[in-house]
Amino acid sequence: MEENRGSNEVFSEKVRAGRRTYFFDIKSTKDNDYFITITEIKKRFKDLENEDVVYEKHKIFLYKEDLEKFSHAFSKTSNHLRKNLLPDYDFENSYKKSEE
Repeated sequence: MEENRGSNEVFSEKVRAGRRTYFFDIKSTKDNDYFITITEIKKRFKDLENEDVVYEKHKIFLYKEDLEKFSHAFSKTSNHLRKNLLPDYDFENSYKKSEE
C-alpha cells in the first residue's frame, strides 16, 4: 500500500531500539481526516567487507475505525507478555536505560 500523497504529518514519536527505529506518526488527509502510521526501519549490512548499509522499511497504516480494536489487542497482548510470560523482567528499568 502506498502512503497517501496528500497527507501532512501532525505528530511524530521516534523510538530507537538498537539497529531498529520505530516511528509513530499521526497524519492528516486533505479532507481533514487523521490516520496513524507505524514504521519500522531496520539497518542491515549488505556487504560486511565494504560495510555497505541497506535500510529495510515496513509500514502499517492504522485508520480511525480500527484504532480501538488495534489498541485493545495490543494492550491485551503486551499485558499477557508482561504478566504471564515475562513476570520477572523489569520493563520499567529497561525503558529508563533506553532513554539514557
